[in-house]
Amino acid sequence: MIKLKFLSLCLALFGLISCKSGQLKRSVAREAGMFKVVILYPNGEDKTFDIDYYEKKHMPMVAGLLGQNLEFYEIDNGISGRTVNDEAPFVAIGYFYIKDIAEYNKAIAQNRDIIINDFKNYTNIQPIIQINEIKQRIRATTNE
Repeated sequence: MIKLKFLSLCLALFGLISCKSGQLKRSVAREAGMFKVVILYPNGEDKTFDIDYYEKKHMPMVAGLLGQNLEFYEIDNGISGRTVNDEAPFVAIGYFYIKDIAEYNKAIAQNRDIIINDFKNYTNIQPIIQINEIKQRIRATTNE
């Protein structure tokens, strides 16, 4: 009987220790050959930006020009800075996730005038562009 109680206690203790609900686990995936083009639109006095046009017209147009090289794209609309009382440093940020930088550069060069001429339809801001190599993607999930 004592052995059975001891075994039950050990199983209960083991169950409590192994129960990690609510804790985060991370899955790490290498993104070999994946690049992110970041288009930053700095905020400031007298800066204008039509997020609706950018979302519905400009980004889909450029995405179409990138063709099969494009994995997906994202759009961020800046709402605040470090705190809710601080202005957002960028009114918007666009992202293109691509497989090949050379193909991206070729598509942009071939369509440069179309892309630049569309700026006037949604902004008076000169964007800042940066291309990044994605080293890894970590997805946090809850362990339930």
